[in-house]
Order: sequence, then structure tokens, then C-alpha cells
Amino acid sequence: MNTSLHPRPRLRRRALSIAIPFALCAALPLAAQAQEDTSQDATNLSKITVTGSNIPRTSTETASPVQVISRQEIDRTGKTSIGEYLQSLTVDGAGSVPKTFGNGFAMGSTGISLRGLGAGSTLVLINGRRIASYGLADDGQKVFTDLSSIPMDAVERVEVLKDGASSIYGSDAIAGVVNVILRSDFEGAIFTGSYGTSGDTDGNTRKGTLTAGTGNLDKDGWNAFFSLDVSKTDGIRVSDRRNRKWIGTGDIRPWGYSSANGASQYLGGGLNGGLPTNAPDGAYENADGSWTRLGGCEQFSSVPQEGNNTCLWDLGQFRDLTPDEKAINFFSRGTFRINDSADLYTEFGYSKKTVDFQNTPSGTSGAWGYPGGPVNASSGDGAIVLGPDHPQNPTGQDARLRYSAFDVGPRQTHNENEFMRFLVGVKGSAGDWDYDVGYLHSQSELTNTRKGFLSYSAVRCALEDPNCAGGTWLLGTRAGENPQSLYDFISPTISARAKSRLDIIDARANRSLMDLGGGSLGLAVGAEFRRNEVSLTPQTGTETGDIIGLGYSAYDGVEKTSAVYAELVAPFTDTFEATVAGRVDHYQGGDTAFTPKVGLKWTPAEWIALRATYAEGFRAPNPAESGKGGSAGFSNIVDPVRCAADATLCGAQSVAIITTPNPDLDPEKSKSYTFGIVLQPTSSTTLTLDAWQIKRTDEIGGGDPQQAIAAGDVIRGDNLVNGIPGTGQLLAINTAYVNADSTKVNGLDLDVRQRFDLGEAGQLRLDLQWSHINKFEKTVGDTTYEYAGTHGNCDVTNCIGTPKDRINFGATWDINDFSISAVANYRSSIDNKTAKGEDCASNYADGSPAPGGCKLASFTTVDLSGNWQATDAFSVFASVQNVADRIAPLDPLSYGGFNYNPLDYSGAIGRFFTLGARYTF
Repeated sequence: MNTSLHPRPRLRRRALSIAIPFALCAALPLAAQAQEDTSQDATNLSKITVTGSNIPRTSTETASPVQVISRQEIDRTGKTSIGEYLQSLTVDGAGSVPKTFGNGFAMGSTGISLRGLGAGSTLVLINGRRIASYGLADDGQKVFTDLSSIPMDAVERVEVLKDGASSIYGSDAIAGVVNVILRSDFEGAIFTGSYGTSGDTDGNTRKGTLTAGTGNLDKDGWNAFFSLDVSKTDGIRVSDRRNRKWIGTGDIRPWGYSSANGASQYLGGGLNGGLPTNAPDGAYENADGSWTRLGGCEQFSSVPQEGNNTCLWDLGQFRDLTPDEKAINFFSRGTFRINDSADLYTEFGYSKKTVDFQNTPSGTSGAWGYPGGPVNASSGDGAIVLGPDHPQNPTGQDARLRYSAFDVGPRQTHNENEFMRFLVGVKGSAGDWDYDVGYLHSQSELTNTRKGFLSYSAVRCALEDPNCAGGTWLLGTRAGENPQSLYDFISPTISARAKSRLDIIDARANRSLMDLGGGSLGLAVGAEFRRNEVSLTPQTGTETGDIIGLGYSAYDGVEKTSAVYAELVAPFTDTFEATVAGRVDHYQGGDTAFTPKVGLKWTPAEWIALRATYAEGFRAPNPAESGKGGSAGFSNIVDPVRCAADATLCGAQSVAIITTPNPDLDPEKSKSYTFGIVLQPTSSTTLTLDAWQIKRTDEIGGGDPQQAIAAGDVIRGDNLVNGIPGTGQLLAINTAYVNADSTKVNGLDLDVRQRFDLGEAGQLRLDLQWSHINKFEKTVGDTTYEYAGTHGNCDVTNCIGTPKDRINFGATWDINDFSISAVANYRSSIDNKTAKGEDCASNYADGSPAPGGCKLASFTTVDLSGNWQATDAFSVFASVQNVADRIAPLDPLSYGGFNYNPLDYSGAIGRFFTLGARYTF
């Protein structure tokens, strides 16, 4: 393993000495460009927004590929939140966090992962400035921005900078930048109300929005407005989708899968390596190693049984497909003219969101971890047993137990998150300079409350000790004899609190220096100081490993960063422009980094332009990775030891991953490249094609699970394969955060837009976005894994895989007072392998590769929407998502969706209708 854990201060001092003069003297305007454009009154120098459909678009394109998404493009999809919309973009990939992932570390949030490099490597901004991160780190490690805290109806447009890293916004934007631009001023009032429901008349969504403003900045010297939206979305149970084949049931045997060895990950009560798993009737081990069921399986389960000492049950009968949500979002902005050359502005945003998710009842066995090490409740001295005096134990000695606590009920999680953002600043001009100085405070406070989880110590007491203060826990058919006080004892309410606070002081300025052959030489400089504080108290009891099956996650730390940056845009001729930028980031008590960016654009004719960029990125370890705490979660892992001993045990299994922080981590670094062409052969046709590559080194992540398995740093059960030592079921893997990996990903982005003027028949607009991933190589030690076109990388959130192609095709027809749109969303097929060249990750009961020759089929949905402007003040709109009601393909590997891939979310929900109206006062 080529890992360095020690700083090199001499090299860093030299880098800083070179960087500061460059940053102060050379600088370029691209970051100030995107930020200044949010005010709608920026100078021509600072505007980078793509204009769209005529020849001037080519001349205003920057060297960097930027996808500009208008409000109309968002509305036509029928999406009700900005997060849901952004995850439908073709540039989103593995590591994004969907709102449906109710059993993930960051439950209740929505995050985007550009290029599949993780939500923590995608920088999300509001009006060109950062916001506080979500309180819960994804996978217990990745600090990211929760998109659901952004008010949908205040969004004016979205700009996605796709070239990776940013010398202006932040060197940690390794995968790129998503800049959500909100309204800057508004006069009048708009009320919008909508109601949505699925084709099964559930998942009902109600939403009301009021936007109102007054004052004209030019006439009155001020403008103030606010936008308030309130929404409520009903959850959908998995069992509510029994009419959608595998979506509504954990029992996928009818489609050729087995109940044994985890082949159906959502069918409980089967056998794993010959041993029974947790089931509602309960089973105990006899002295000779055989197992006896307590009986009464038919009382708890309606799925067909197979004998063989099993009690199969459907996990879908308890689990939610989508959570219950309630949200309120408020955004306001005021602008006040100080004098002819300066404006004072302020913004305030507030969001409160509650999310409730229900999951399966807890089992009494398993493996998990905490700072003191792993806990094994399945075998060995820590195993959950029926004591010799337990009334349901006839053996007269300790008897290992397998039991799923139906009598306790489903595990329930309630998240309540409050988000606040306040900004005040002054912008204007002084001499030849345009400037913007501001202070930002943003914070997020989250309370996570859970019920239905089991206390390890209390369960052992209630099952083993006849004098237990909580009483004796009777199981299965006798559970009705238990008093409520017993359940209060073994299943207490537990909670955790998370906080995130961000304070930023920044200043930036730009001016024209001189005239060159193609226009003005533009200079922009800026500086910022930010303080980021995050903390997470662990779930009650997890700090001692006392909550059965619940991973530990906690962190606490403060990060202080100061930065200076500069950029130059030099149009040397009418056809050639160069952009050069540099940024210096200094992390207090840690690293200093200089990150450059260079862009070139050549326009040999007004209808064609060639462009290229090179940029470097730098991300320091966050407090979750290098501070206090740690995490313990679960991932689907193929165990090569058991696979080698028995070919029927080669499927991926859920395994606890226990990871500890490392204070000696080095920062991640990246280099990114783009090369593209922009064509506009006619005033109504535009095409951009960009090739890109990002290479990230010294990646921070948990140690390679396969290396830990090879080294024996694991916990195994005692169900040996054919008696071979060391082949027991893999229960847990011990790792620590290390700088061990590197990733290289490259591909192509195509954006085509065409407009047709149809005379009296109106106007037709077509657009297509296609993202193709050519390679996604991850190197761990001496081994390189290729994930492009496969179901890997399953070590990141959801295990959604890496499809090579994602395509969105849209068509909008405007005629008179009507607008009708259709959007097709396509995901290409993927091999059901954890990496290229690996064995199939799933098999049918007969041992053949699954699904369908080890390939997850491609998936396409079409969304329709329409708008009728009935009067100047009143309009009606409607949409139908997944109009053909297509069912998502069965995905036996992904754990982010219940037998479906989270990329195919609309195929799990089914057809969804929304009807709304808007009135302008």
C-alpha cells in the first residue's frame, strides 16, 4: 500500500511562497463571473451564463463546460423538489443520496454526486456561496450539502460547472460545482398550490407557495421579497406495491432466486451456511449443534415455506418505500440602494423538515461495532442465548437464539432538521473596480430519534437471567404474555443530535485592465475566511456497542480555512481567449495548497469554438475522517474465502464495516482535464461535445475490505464450510480511514438544442443531454478495479452502480396559451458484477448468473407536463411522471432500493399525477 501519513512542511512552505505572488498578480474572473451573475446586474465581463439559441452563444461560452438549467426545464419534469430534479441529471452518479434511502447514515437528506465521485466531492452553492452541510455525514464520513433545504419555488435557474475543481469557489470541488441561483428581486405576489398522487392513490403530496415582493430598486431605491412554501408528502409502504411484481415483496423466489445464503436479501428467516437466520417464530440451538424452532411460523408469515428448519418472512411487510415528509421553506431578500455606486443586500433562509421512516423489526443476532471494537452477537461468548432457566428453553443449558422481534414492532426513525442561512453584504463600484463584500452564517441542527431498536445488555438480561429487573422476555407465540414494561426495558427510545455551523467572510472585485485584440483584459481577485464546525453525538447506547445491529457514528471538529484567489481572462484576438486562475487555501493547523486552473478557447468561425481546461483540486480531511469518533455501517461484500470453499456461497452478503478515524491523513488531490467543441451551424441549433477526465489521488476512505479479509482482520461466525477452519460466515470487517486509493474517471458529455418556429402552430424546442462514462478505474493498493458498466462501486452509498450511459431527451411545444412538454430519461444496462472481470454478484437458485445472464436491463421512463395560461393572472399546470407506468427492473444487489435500483425510482413508485394552479396578483 503506497500510503503516506506524515506531513511534509518544507514542501508546503515552498508551495505557498510560489502561490501567493501568483494569486495576487495573475488571477482570473471565472468564479466571480458565476457569482456576480446571480444579481442580474453584473457587467459583461462577469457574465458566463450560456445564452442558448443563437450565434452570440458561441462567443459567450467560457472555456469551462457549464450546463445552464432554466426554471422552465425544471418545471416541465413535474419534480417537486430541487434535489429530486438534480438527481435526474445525466451527470449525477454513484454516491448520490436519494430521499428514499431511509436506512442510510444520512437518512432524510438528498445529495448529488457529480461524475459518481461522491456527494462529498460535489460543491453545492446558493447564489455563488456555500451553505452549512447536512448534520449527518453520508456513510459516516462524507460531509455534503442537503439539497432538500433549498426552497424550490425561489429557484431561478441552476448552473452546473462540470470540469472538476474550482480555483474560485473552492479547491475541494473535485467533481464540480452545482450553483443554485435564487431570485434576486421581485414585485407583486404569486400564489401556487398543487396536489399530487400516484396511480395507486397514495404517496399524496400537497404543496402551497406564496411569493410576494415590493419596491423598485431603480425608482424607490429598494426591493424586498419573500418566498414561503409548505409541503406534506405521505409515505408509501413496500407492501403497497404488491401489484408491481418484485417491487412490493422481498420474496423473489417466483423470479428464480433462492431463499438461502442471502440470495434474496429482503427475504428473512432462511438458512445461511446451514444456520437459520432471524425469524419471528424463533429458533434455538441444541447441544448437538442442531436447531429447533419454537413453532408458530404460520402465525407470523404468509409466504410459502420450504421446510429445512426455516421460517421465511417478507421484509417488505414492514419497510417503507418512501418516507413521510413535512417541510416548510422560507427565503427572503432585501436590496437597498446606498448611493449611485453601492447597494446593501441581505438574504435570510429558513427550512424545517421532518422525515419518518419505518424498517423491519430488529433481530437478536448479528455483528456491529463501536469504538471499543466489534460485537458478535451471533456466536462465541457474546452470542444472544436463551438461558437454561428460560421457560422456552428445554435444553437445560445456554442455547443460541435466532429471533426477529415482531412483537417489539418495526424499527422507526424520526428526523427533524432545522436549517438557517443569513447573508449580508455590500456590492457596487469604486473607481474602475466592481466589488462585493459579504458575511454569511449558515447552520443546520438535526435530531434523530429511533424506536424499536433492541438494547444488547437488556436483551441478554431478559433472556438469560431469571431475576432480571426488566422481567423475562417470552418469544414468538408467547409474546402476548409480555407486559409493556418489558418492551420499555429491552427497547428504549434512543436519539442522536447533529450540528453544522458555517461562517464566511468574503470579498471579491473585478475590473478591466486594458484592451487586447479581442476585448478587455479582465482581472478578478478575491479572499475568504470560513469556519466550519460539525458535531454528531452518537445514538444512545452505540458508544458502548449496546444497540443490536446499529452502527456507531460520531464526530466532532472545527475547520478554519483562509483563501485568496485571482483570475485573468485574456481575449488576445477576436478568435482566441485564455483564462488563468490560481487559488491558495490554508487550513489552520494543517495544510496549505495552491491549485491552478487554465482554460483556452479558440473560435475560428462564429459558428464553431474549441475549448479546453486543466485544473487541480485539493480536499483536506474533514472532522468525520480525522477527528474524534468513527463509524460502523453495512455493505454488500463478496467473501472470497467462503466462495472458494463452496461456489454456492459466492453471492454478495451484508457485512458490518467498522471504521475508525485517522488524525494523520493527508489531503486528497485531483487533476482534471476537459476538451470540447461548441457548434452553432444555424441560429436555432446548438451542439456542445466535451471530453473530460478527473483523476483523484490519496483518496480518503476505509481500508479495502478484501485486503482486510485476506489479512484476517474480520469477525466470522462458526458455521464452517465443510468443516474448513476460518470459513465461517463473514460478520464484520475492521478498517480505518487511510489515503490508500486513487480513482480515474473519464467520459463524454453531449448537449444538443434545436428550436423550430412553426408559424401559427407555435414553437417546438428539442434538447438532449447524454453523459457517457468510458472508464471508472479505482486503484486500491496494487489492484485496479474497473467499474464502468458494472454494479460497482458498492462501497459507496446505495450501490447503484456505474451505467455507462445516461440520456435525457426533452421536447416542448408552445402554442398560444398552452405549453406541452415530454422528457424521456434513459439509463443503460449494467453488468451485475462488483467490478469488471469479477464473478456475477448474484445467482438464480439453479446457480446460473442473475439477473438475465448477469445483466441489469436498461430502463427508460417518459414524463409529460402541460401549462395553460388561462388569463394574464391565472394558469393551470399538470404533469404525469412515468406516463407508461413502467416497472423498474429487478435489482438483487442494490441496498438503496427495495429490489430496485435507486436510479429507477420512478419505476418503483409507478405513474404519478400532479395538478396545480398559479395566480399572480
